[in-house]
Amino acid sequence: MTGILVPLVVLLPLIGAALALILGRHRRAQMAVSTTVLIAVAAIAAVLLAIIDSTGEGVVVAVGGWAPPHGIVLVVDRLSAIMLLISALVLLGVLVYAVGQGIADQHRETPVSIFHPSYLILSAGVFNAFIAGDLFNLYVGFEILLSASYVLLTLGGTGERIRAGVTYIIVSLVSSLFFLSAIALIYGATGTANIAQLSVRLAELPEGVQLILHLLLLLAFGIKAAVFPLSFWLPDSYPTAPAPVTAVFAGLLTKVGVYAIIRTETVIFSEHDLSTLLLVVGGLTMVVGILGALTQADIKRLLSFTLVSHIGYMIFGIGLATELGLAATIYYVVHHITVQTALFLTTGLIERFGGATSINGLAGLLKASPLLAILFFIPALNLGGIPPFSGFIGKVGLFVAGAEGAPEAVGGPAWLTWAVIAAGAATSLITLYALTRFWNMAFWRGRDELEGYESVLLNSVQEWEGAAPTTTATRTTPWLMVTATTALVAVTLLLTVFAGPLFDLAGRASANLTDPETYISLVFPGGIR
Repeated sequence: MTGILVPLVVLLPLIGAALALILGRHRRAQMAVSTTVLIAVAAIAAVLLAIIDSTGEGVVVAVGGWAPPHGIVLVVDRLSAIMLLISALVLLGVLVYAVGQGIADQHRETPVSIFHPSYLILSAGVFNAFIAGDLFNLYVGFEILLSASYVLLTLGGTGERIRAGVTYIIVSLVSSLFFLSAIALIYGATGTANIAQLSVRLAELPEGVQLILHLLLLLAFGIKAAVFPLSFWLPDSYPTAPAPVTAVFAGLLTKVGVYAIIRTETVIFSEHDLSTLLLVVGGLTMVVGILGALTQADIKRLLSFTLVSHIGYMIFGIGLATELGLAATIYYVVHHITVQTALFLTTGLIERFGGATSINGLAGLLKASPLLAILFFIPALNLGGIPPFSGFIGKVGLFVAGAEGAPEAVGGPAWLTWAVIAAGAATSLITLYALTRFWNMAFWRGRDELEGYESVLLNSVQEWEGAAPTTTATRTTPWLMVTATTALVAVTLLLTVFAGPLFDLAGRASANLTDPETYISLVFPGGIR
């Protein structure tokens, strides 16, 4: 019975996208279709997670009745179910926010006829990537979401968005080229693209061939996950899009790349260790990303750099290659999806309410909107790792996993593990400093302080360039936007309140990952032929 539910997580968004396109002139009908589809997918994901976690057995669906490895196979284990549920909830929250913004702006920035079909296609691509049981279907999932993301990124057709979209498209095409080349080479060397079967056949190849294939896959996924030094494109691409698009991009799209790296390291190349490389990359991603954030005056770019830096924590946990390290990584991925999305949605409210996103153009928002101050302050503390929030819990889990493994040099030399732990602690403190500095300037500082030399200089420059002067005049914000943002901030708090059960769930998912035979036997119950 549960096998019937698995394909629906992809089919429903695709059918919904087709309906939304047909209903292009009926805005309310489009909104109803999109909302209903995402609610249904969230419900299906919750049912799948409950069943899989209670029984301890995943669900495998052979599409068209073709048994693996000859046909397309869809696989849902604990990790897939967790990613499906959190993604569906975040996509639903952002959709509500986008609907509210569209109604208030009369759909100037996000035309409904284009937005809703593209958004549902993006959702289908994300869901397909999480349940793909072979590399080529994973590639298809990436291409589906990337095709839709091109449209969403350039909504409005402004010059700035088109330029950012061109950069994003070029980088995505290069990443896809690496991924497709890797699939072709892997299939040529092994005769299969099935993930479970590859875990056995790749181990039979010479070490040099394994290394080349391994690095090629990591290169493709590293671009998508925005790890250093492959993250140069992200800070210039994401901030230009409409607020809901930026939020879903920042919260979800990079995590699809992280998910692919987890599958690569725990199943496909479980016997070929590149943990030292992952630890180095993780540490550098943390440090370089957060140093970039320190130089930013615009909150959108600041958050984009913190997004890059915190991907480093996830790569660090994967590099540890221990059960606790992977459990902490899974928990941290869920935490970061919700917190980063909430921060970008709040930034959209700040821009709407305060008229700017630059530190130099904002002041007095605490007095003007105490709720907005709270909505930014809570996830900012969470991302900075202040106890008892989920960000603190996830980081402590990663640091404890690293400290436990360091004496035995699990995942690389002991000194390297300690160095990355130190980098993670420093990154957390700098993140807190950067975000609280913005909060202090935008919310705590009085407007009279803004009417000084910096404000006059900024307005003069903007007038000289023909732009409207910086404004701090407030205006009402649609209740749907505020409600969606508040709900996501509440979810981040629930991750703290229920941290124990959630971390235990992540631990059970991690136990499956550290034993590749669990995944292999799920896809091939009678053994690999």
